[in-house]
Amino acid sequence: MTRSLKRLNKIIAGLGVVLSILMIPGQAAQAAGDLLVAPTRIILDGQRGTEVILNNIGSETATYRISLELRRMTAEGRLVEVGPEEENELEQAAKEMIRYAPRRVTLPPNQPQAIRLGVRAPQGLADGEYRVHLLFRAVPEAISVTEQETQKEGFSIALTPIYGVTIPVIIRQGKLNATAAIANARMEPGEEGPALAFDLSRTGDRSTYGEIRVVKHGQAEPILMVRGIAVYPEIASRKVSLPVPPEMVAQLKGPLSIEYYEPENVGGGLITKTELVLR
Repeated sequence: MTRSLKRLNKIIAGLGVVLSILMIPGQAAQAAGDLLVAPTRIILDGQRGTEVILNNIGSETATYRISLELRRMTAEGRLVEVGPEEENELEQAAKEMIRYAPRRVTLPPNQPQAIRLGVRAPQGLADGEYRVHLLFRAVPEAISVTEQETQKEGFSIALTPIYGVTIPVIIRQGKLNATAAIANARMEPGEEGPALAFDLSRTGDRSTYGEIRVVKHGQAEPILMVRGIAVYPEIASRKVSLPVPPEMVAQLKGPLSIEYYEPENVGGGLITKTELVLR
């Protein structure tokens, strides 16, 4: 094998050939590429099922594959994939309980499709929160024989992005509760500029989920608001980092409150809040 071919193989291996965009749930619908998915978070209690609606908002027919994945939250708030050899008993039970169909769909433009979801809990299932992530991933079109021959003649590389959307599917068994607290708020450098960071902790036997509002004392409207902030049961605390536009940094100085609210569709109640003074 020539040196250039070895180098090419390393590049392909490093890139993985597949470029995935995995959306973090936080709104009523999420889009990646030409795929729109709603809702973006599902909670199943008992035996009752539900549906997820897919919609191809592009101009061409597209095919999507639906699969289950396990993901764990880190202390930084990221969701990392769990391999088969790393699964614990709770995660294995979650995968075994979920039923869904179909598992592959082909959608013309602006054509919706319902994916049916159900849960089959075994007898004697222990109380707790069980979670899997449903992945909707585009299936790239096959390269025609003519295109393959053309590529062989000129030896070129074509990287095809494969877009995907993931949503959490949560099963709650028994009467579960959780509380949260906010601490250690500070301004710090972020990946794209200044950020308001704090630690969001959770106690109890289920996750918390909602929106963060940063309110300046004396003002009615929040100066910062971010939806879709979760703390899952596998961690007791996570870091939250809210990017702050440079022109808003001065507004954050002085007395503030950081407030954590439930989503409006489950009541919109206050989960926790903290008062602070930033200087």
